[in-house]
Amino acid sequence: MGNTCVGPSLTKNGFFQSVSASIWRTRSEKEVLPAANGEAAGSDSAKASSATDAPEPVKIPGVDTKHSRVPEVVGNPAPADPSKKPTQVKRIGSSAGLQAGSVLKRETENLKDIYSLGKKLGQGQFGTTYLCVEKASGKEYACKSILKRKLATDDDVEDVRREIQIMHHLSGHPNVISIKGAYEDAVAVHLVMELCAGGELFDRIVQKGHYTERKAAELARVIVGIVEACHSMGVMHRDLKPENFLFVNQMEDASLRTIDFGLSIFFRPGHPWVQIDGVAPDKPLDSAVLSRLKQFSAMNKLKKMALRVRLAKNLVWGMSG
Repeated sequence: MGNTCVGPSLTKNGFFQSVSASIWRTRSEKEVLPAANGEAAGSDSAKASSATDAPEPVKIPGVDTKHSRVPEVVGNPAPADPSKKPTQVKRIGSSAGLQAGSVLKRETENLKDIYSLGKKLGQGQFGTTYLCVEKASGKEYACKSILKRKLATDDDVEDVRREIQIMHHLSGHPNVISIKGAYEDAVAVHLVMELCAGGELFDRIVQKGHYTERKAAELARVIVGIVEACHSMGVMHRDLKPENFLFVNQMEDASLRTIDFGLSIFFRPGHPWVQIDGVAPDKPLDSAVLSRLKQFSAMNKLKKMALRVRLAKNLVWGMSG
């Protein structure tokens, strides 16, 4: 959830972070999947199909899905009502959000008994990412702490549960950020993840000014491979952008990881936007996607400005050299 980095960023001066925080997305209602195997929409089994249920992996030729595992179940949420409108989201009581275990629905160890929290790495609407060190081994990780007081609706809580479930579901893929564990206390839900110290793909593009065609093709091949692997596992990311790809270190040939599954959903064949033959049907996008598209458009204008400034500086330096 949120545009929270798990590694250093050129934007640590707060410019893009403050903009992201001010226009970040609002939460939408839960996605509802169509009935599978031709079942009637009103049947009990069809009602149980929701965006929180992990589907069976779909075999795509050339894609290795051996890394798939049964996702960790962090709760047993009720299926969404297809007729529910976005404006009729049920709000949770203020006291419920402060109960330990109210989000993950299970007891967890105390995060600070296992890890020491360090400097802030990134900031999002719902939480903050910190550097954290495992006390037993001294190994560094990233910890995204999601404030429970900001989870105002049932859908917000469900988004966190689904994000964790999807990360476990995709665990083992070399280009997907790995999750080490999830913890909860009275204040926040903490996701301990792999630390990617190389920063965002967007920042590296700004640093370089441009990529060669060959290097750009290599990165595009990796990104398309990630998307293909996610789809073969029944996951739709729905928030792909340069900021959501991080490098594991500062090396030129560093491996790339995809992050931020807060808007991701599970899907099955027959999903409104998945068609085997022909084109996707003319169905309206849900409010979550539309909201994110508007935010992307606004941020894209600012990014173009930043790139123009960067390129102008490079041109001046080149002429003075």
